Amino acid sequence: AGPSATPDPLAGCTWDVPRRLNVLLMGIDQRAADTETAFRSDTMIIVSIDPVRKSIGMLSIPRDLWVSIPGFQPNRITTANYIGDSSGYPGGGPALAVETVEQNFGVGIDRYLRVNFDVFERVVDLVAPNGVQVCPTQVIDDPDYPDAGYGTIAVRFEPGCQRLDAVRLLQYARTRATQGSDFDRAALQQLVIKALRDEVLTAGGVANFISQVPALWTELAGSFVTNFTLEELYGLATLLQQIPRENIHSGVINNLYTDMATTAQNEQVLTPRYDAIRFLMDQVFNPQEALSLGDLRERALAENATIVIYNNTDIVGLAGQARDWFQAQGVTIVNIGNMPEISGTPTIIRDYSGKLWTARYLAALMGLPDEVIQPAVDGLTGDDLMIVAGADMPQILQSTRQN
Repeated sequence: AGPSATPDPLAGCTWDVPRRLNVLLMGIDQRAADTETAFRSDTMIIVSIDPVRKSIGMLSIPRDLWVSIPGFQPNRITTANYIGDSSGYPGGGPALAVETVEQNFGVGIDRYLRVNFDVFERVVDLVAPNGVQVCPTQVIDDPDYPDAGYGTIAVRFEPGCQRLDAVRLLQYARTRATQGSDFDRAALQQLVIKALRDEVLTAGGVANFISQVPALWTELAGSFVTNFTLEELYGLATLLQQIPRENIHSGVINNLYTDMATTAQNEQVLTPRYDAIRFLMDQVFNPQEALSLGDLRERALAENATIVIYNNTDIVGLAGQARDWFQAQGVTIVNIGNMPEISGTPTIIRDYSGKLWTARYLAALMGLPDEVIQPAVDGLTGDDLMIVAGADMPQILQSTRQN
């Protein structure tokens, strides 16, 4: 008899449910040797998978977001898992974390997966024994990175593409030693997830990875908690390999969507700007084709925002020049002025009232990315939006005139 065919571990495995699947992915700061039984969630990401449109949206939730926790006092969202596990809540920490996300964000969660760092490192070792490529854009120097023994060590990453083993990749995904701190870390974690997916697809493919899942399922029992069945994960794997990278959309609830606040215990937290967060969720979970200027203008007109321009340079009359240019584009500027302290930094748009469509339209008119939009509570204006004209404004006006 001839050699028998190698069985296909994905044979008969499909994801047949056409409706959207929302998964709460959580990472906790736990090691196998820990004797504690309850942990805060170090990472929280809502992963929304659309089987029909073959798309995925990932939305990262900051740990310090101050939210309502069903049945308990308001607290940081990171504590929901801890409270659920330590209080004997039905379903434990994951169940309370799911209910907290559902109540605060108005999204139904179908499945959850909570993993610890041992799972992360073991999966990375399996998926990418030669490391995972990441491409830091700046030096990351963290002298106080928390080590496995609850002390600290120094870690550093140089800019440029490089392959990281499991231990280094975890450090890269967890460090907060950047200007954006927790917000930057959330964005890095999403990049790491995408890089891991790329490794699975290129290094032997999904079938190779899935063939080793049963052993991992047994080996890592106690290091993860999920309401997925093993069969569901097989089916989901077949779906995920059909989704092109360009259909994976990411978002972070960062300073654009939150405000700084102080609790009664004098602790710094983030309060949600729910209108802005709903806007972000729609962009991440239901992405549209790139909007034209006309589309953005239509949405901006519906917001009916009031807009001012302040000069942040020593160039006399710059705010007036910018006003004239914007008004030639059909944008009404209700006032101009000067910043109290001139810094000459690049142009930004300050959003005082969540008029994000208008802010995006103004940015697009100037040829600037959405990242120039910043929340503001400084009281410099009672209007909705402020264009803070920076040192680059003359060049912006010149280049757009030429276009």
